[in-house]
Order: sequence, then C-alpha cells, then structure tokens
Amino acid sequence: MADQPADKKLFENLSGAGKAIGVLTSGGDAQGMNAAVRAVVRMGIYVEAKVYFIYEGYQGMVDGGDNIVEVSWESVSSILQVGGTVIGSARCKEFRTREGRLKAAFNLIQRGITNLCVIGGDGSLTGANLFREEWSGLLEELAQSGKIEEEAVKKYVYLNIVGMVGSIDNDFCGTDMTIGTDSALHRIIEVVDAIMTTAQSHQRTFVLEVMGRHCGYLALVSALACGADWVFIPEYPPEEGWEEQMCVKLSENRARKKRLNIIIVAEGAIDSHNKPITSEKVKDLVVQQLGFDTRVTILGHVQRGGTPSAFDRILASRMGVEAVLALLEATPDTPACVVSLSGNQAVRLPLMECVQMTQEVQKAMDERKFCEAVRLRGRSFENNLNTYKLLSHRRPDAELPKDDLSCSTNFNVAVLNVGAPAAGMNAAVRSAVRVGITEGHNMFAVIDGFEGFARGQIKEISWGDVGGWTGQGGSLLGTKRTLPAKYLEKIADQMRANNINALMVIGGFEAYESCLQLAEARARFEEFCIPICVLPATISNNVPGTDFSIGADTALNAIVETCDRIKQSASGTKRRVFIIETMGGYCGYLANMGGLAAGADAAYVFEEQFDIRELQANVEHLTEKMKTSIQRGLVLRNENSNENYTTDFIYQLYSEEGKGVFDCRKNVLGHMQQGGAPSPFDRNFGTKISAKAVQWISKKLKETYRKGKVFANTQDSVCLLGMRRRNLLFQPVVDLKDQADFVHRIPKEQWWLKLRPLMKILAKYKTSYDVSDSGQLEHVARHSPKEAETGAI
Repeated sequence: MADQPADKKLFENLSGAGKAIGVLTSGGDAQGMNAAVRAVVRMGIYVEAKVYFIYEGYQGMVDGGDNIVEVSWESVSSILQVGGTVIGSARCKEFRTREGRLKAAFNLIQRGITNLCVIGGDGSLTGANLFREEWSGLLEELAQSGKIEEEAVKKYVYLNIVGMVGSIDNDFCGTDMTIGTDSALHRIIEVVDAIMTTAQSHQRTFVLEVMGRHCGYLALVSALACGADWVFIPEYPPEEGWEEQMCVKLSENRARKKRLNIIIVAEGAIDSHNKPITSEKVKDLVVQQLGFDTRVTILGHVQRGGTPSAFDRILASRMGVEAVLALLEATPDTPACVVSLSGNQAVRLPLMECVQMTQEVQKAMDERKFCEAVRLRGRSFENNLNTYKLLSHRRPDAELPKDDLSCSTNFNVAVLNVGAPAAGMNAAVRSAVRVGITEGHNMFAVIDGFEGFARGQIKEISWGDVGGWTGQGGSLLGTKRTLPAKYLEKIADQMRANNINALMVIGGFEAYESCLQLAEARARFEEFCIPICVLPATISNNVPGTDFSIGADTALNAIVETCDRIKQSASGTKRRVFIIETMGGYCGYLANMGGLAAGADAAYVFEEQFDIRELQANVEHLTEKMKTSIQRGLVLRNENSNENYTTDFIYQLYSEEGKGVFDCRKNVLGHMQQGGAPSPFDRNFGTKISAKAVQWISKKLKETYRKGKVFANTQDSVCLLGMRRRNLLFQPVVDLKDQADFVHRIPKEQWWLKLRPLMKILAKYKTSYDVSDSGQLEHVARHSPKEAETGAI
C-alpha cells in the first residue's frame, strides 16, 4: 500500500483493543447478511477487538449460554456466498419485556460486550435502541439484585449500538438500498425472464405476485426492469376505473402483435380506498373482461433465497466495516446510528430519525396521503416511480406536444451505441426512444455506431419497435469502436440530410471521446452545434465523470458467479490457489470489486503498481493461510495490470513458490463477462439515466431553438450524465478532459481505489485504511420534489 498523505485520517489510529463487539441478525433473513457478519468479524479482529456471534438474534441474547460465542477469523470463512444468515434469526417476544432485556444485559455483561452491531429491519433496530436507552437502569437493577458487581456498572456504563438494514423489501427510510434488495430483484428477474419465453409461446398473460406487504420497491423496480404492462404497489394505488384502463392497455398491446402481458402485484397492493388488490383478483378481471389465457405465479420465499448478488456482497462488506468504525468512534453522547447508502456513499444516520420517517410512510398511507408516502420513501423510490409512469403508458397522439410557431417540440433525436457491447445498453435505448416519443420528438436509431452513421444507416424507430428490449443483452442497434474523427464530413452530411437536432451516445470511453471530437469539430461543422449527451455504458467502468457505467454490474456478477464455482471446485481438493484474469483494459474496477465480492486474497490492478516483492509477499501470505482450516486461495488479475507480470507469469511463479504447499490453476474469463442478460441494477440504471438524459435534451432543444433552427454552441450543450457520489450530474465533456488518461483510457482518479485496503483487510493483510470520508453523523434528509429530479439512482 502506498504511503498515505499526512492529512489523511487513517484507520490504524483507531484501536479496538479491550473492546468486545457482539453481532446479531434479527427479523426476516436477507441475502448479504453473511457478508455483513463476515466484515464485522474480520474488521473487529483486525483492530484487536473481541468479536462475538449472538446466535438466533435477540432470542439468543436473552437465552445466553452457547448462543453467545467468541469467534475467530476462520469462523466466517466460506460464508460470503451463502444466502440467509448462518448465525440464525428468530422472533423474540421475551426481549420486548423489561425482564427479557434484563436477562440480555446480564448475558452481555458476563462477556464484557458493550458494542452491538444489529443487522435487521426497523423493528429489530427499534428494539436495539430501547435496549440502549434502558442500559444503565438495567445494570443498576442487576447490581441491586446482586447479579453483577458495582464495579461492572461503572466499567460497562454505556452501550453502543450501530445498525445495518437487512431487508429484501428496501422499506427503510434514509438509505437508497438495503442489504438483500438487489439479490431479491435478481430472483424476481430470473423468474420473469423464464416466464416470458413460455408466455410468448402461448400468448399468455402472467400475473406475478412479489413480496412487499408495506413497500412496493421490489414490484416497482422489477416492473421497470422487465417492462411490465402494469404494476400495483401500496404507495401508489391506481385511480378510480383502473380495471377498464388496464384491460384497454392489455388489449392494445395484443393488437400491436405483442404476444405476452406481464402484470406485477406487490403482496400489499391496495386500491384508492385501501382495499387489497390481489393477484387472483387481477387474473379473474383479465379472464372475464378480455378472455386472455392468464396464469398467476406467486414468488414467495424464492425471493429471500439463493446466493447474494455482487452488489449485495460489496454493499454488506462496506457497511460492515463502516459499522465497526462507528462503534470504535462512538462516545456516550453519540446516538444509536444506522449505516446507510446514499447514492454511492456510505453515511451514518441517527437510527430513530430513520425509524420515525419509516413509520411516517405507513401513517401517510393509512391516511390515504399517497403522494406524501412516495415522497417520504426517498429520492430513489420517487425516481423509479416517475420513470415507470413515463415508460409504461404511451400517450395518445392527440396528447403529445405539438408544433408551436415560437418553439417547435417535434425535433429529430438520434440514438447510437459506441464501443464494446455492454448489458443494459438496450434498456437505455428503449427508455430513450419511449421518453423521446412522450416528449413529442421523432426518434431515430443509428445502426453500427459512427461507421453506420457515416453510411447513412439511420432509421426512424417507434414505441413498439423497442418492446421487450430491457432483458436483452449485447447491443441490438449494433456497435463499433470506431471514433467519428475520420468520418466527420460524412456524418455531418447525414445529420443534415436527416435533420438530426440532438444526439444521444450510449457507450464506453469511445463514446466519451467521440462526443469530445464532435464538440471540437463544431467550428468546422455547424451540424454538430446541437445538444449531445453521453451515457456511460461499458463493463470496464472506465469512463471519466461517473462512479458507475451501464453493464459493469452484470459483468461483476458473471465474475463472482464463476469465482464461487471455482472456489467450490476446490472444496474437495485442498491446498489449491486459483489465478483468474478479468477484462477491463487498463481499468482494474472488475478485478478489484470482483475480488471484494468473491473474497479474493489479492487483486492485481494497473492503477496500483506492484512488483516482485509484493508477489512474493502474497505467496508467503497464502502459504501461511494453507496452515489454517481455509485451504484455498483466490487471486484476480486485471488483463492489463502489468505488461511483464502476465497471468502466465503469476501462475508459474505461484506454482513454483508454492511447491509442496499448494498447487495452482488459472482461468481467463474472457468474453463471458460481456455476455448474458443484464442484471436488475443495469436495467434499472440504464432505464433511469436514459430517461433523465432525454429530458435534459428536450430542455436544451427548447433553449437553443431560434428562428426555426437549433443552434447549440456552448460547452454545456455536450454533456456526460454520470453518477458522482450521491447525485446524477450532467458534466460538459470538455471539463472532463483533464480528468481522463487518454493513453490508458481510464479516469485519473477512481473512487473504488479507496476500497482496495478494505479487500486487503478482509483477506488478513496489515494495511492502512483512509477513513476521511466516514465518521460524520448526518440527519435524515427530507427532500423536496425538486430534489427528486436531480437525485439518486
């Protein structure tokens, strides 16, 4: 690890020596809980704290005995990829009584535990906060009854609580994403994709019931991710007469040669009178009104099961480490906090503020203040709902914006893909086309990138043409890496011939560079003086100006799935190390984040140069590891991390140095990382940022339309839309020039490099960890509707 600047706040300054941390999971299980438990245990041990498992949630805390056990580093090996919770979860009526909490306090004091990390939903976290508030009184009561010494009361005077939200419903206010939600979406989308093939074969309508008794997040996002015809959620009941509206829409879709209909129902869906809307009721309605062959599928606990997604593993690992930091920094005056995710940033929020806001959502729904309920759910939920409303219902032509003598709204907007294919590109194109049509534009598809543009491969594309595109991998428009520089004149001719007024370019570093070239060519070609927007889409995640790119999450899941299988193959053959090569060009995002999500021992990336001494240190580290009960190793290498230390070289070095201790295998993952159906995150991210980009284009077109012509020549009319920390931002491509390394095609600064030490710490390396971003307790933001427009993904 390179030396840190002197002004950095380093984790190694914090010590947990003498502290004891208890970790428990409570309430409903969620995929990723084990990753969080693993991170808490290993980070706790790393800072020399004692860490205890509390089995069976609060029940185990009340019962004590063998339910509270000190754990070692090896205790959490091989649990990263396991769904559910290995330490168990149970409902506990006794903990709700003071007598039960008295027993729990006694059991914790016996082991010196005054730091609790609780992973669960709002009920579990509320219980923890009450326990904390009563702590000193409970200790005094125990001392008076002679169960503990007066010294213990003074020594263990206060209890620190840090919560992490594990809930597949994503129903906790204050965080954009809870642990388990992304994995649950994976299960839902796997089922929807499978159902779609059988539904198309028989021209069927499928009604899918998903979990969400009080929160419609899963139903809403899965409807966005699969392009469902209709969705029912508790926070946004349909208007009066919805039965007829839905049937009209379904029959119109069939008339347009659509062979299937998908309707998604949250289990807690209600109408505007607070009466339940069940999947059976919806099915009966479709059969009676339309006579369509209709089936109901209730997903049930399938959504809770299975292995956690890459996103959930990384989220849980980050949250677990942040929770330990929060416990170490806590003082008697620090309120119980919950570790949350805002955009792409870990934040700490007062637990009870979040719980209170979560309860306010239910209160608003009970009082039928549904707009208020949606707003309280947060920016992410509101953006999802607004995007779904934009994309799901085509407005009649009579309602679309019309030509206006002062300002035309019927502009021609072209969409193209540039660079290597990435899963989620098609979802972004579908969103752009449908939102563009809703905004009153004529949408044009360019085939095969700028090469196709130069050859005139441009065609108008309609609402129906992009039906069913969200779940398709690759690029249905076709894509090429070719930059526009050598075709500028021909592209300008085609723009003039087709009267293209705006351009959306979806792709990787090539897309960014292409738009930079178009911006710089404006002086020579007036045709390029139009609004242009770049959407980052590449598995490498190497575009300047954004933390995430469409396609990177799908590639990460492919890597992690393969690593899981490879690790499993080693379970029968002890003492084996796997060297795995990932894609990404010079960008180490996939290798680093794949390593974090798969529990790798090392990840070699171009951004952090390594030498033979580090390679040797890694071999020695693995040699020591083989002496423990964990007798396998996993090493990831980014394809261009070093021109001399190739994958073959590292494989041969490890094989030679590990002789007699471990043997080696290597695996080059190759183009499987580019293929496959897009993950829910990529479908959702692509859909939402594309919709936002088209709305930005519409605004720019109106601003730059003068005397019957569009003329945009300012820097802010060629922008890249990227996720930066907490917000989606439009950034002029010219301004990003200084942030890009054009030789290696990567951003000069990359946020994920801060997570490098985290991976090393969880793999038992001694290293320093920059915590200058963490440690700030914030208040829960109550955003205005305006904020939702600029907010999180």
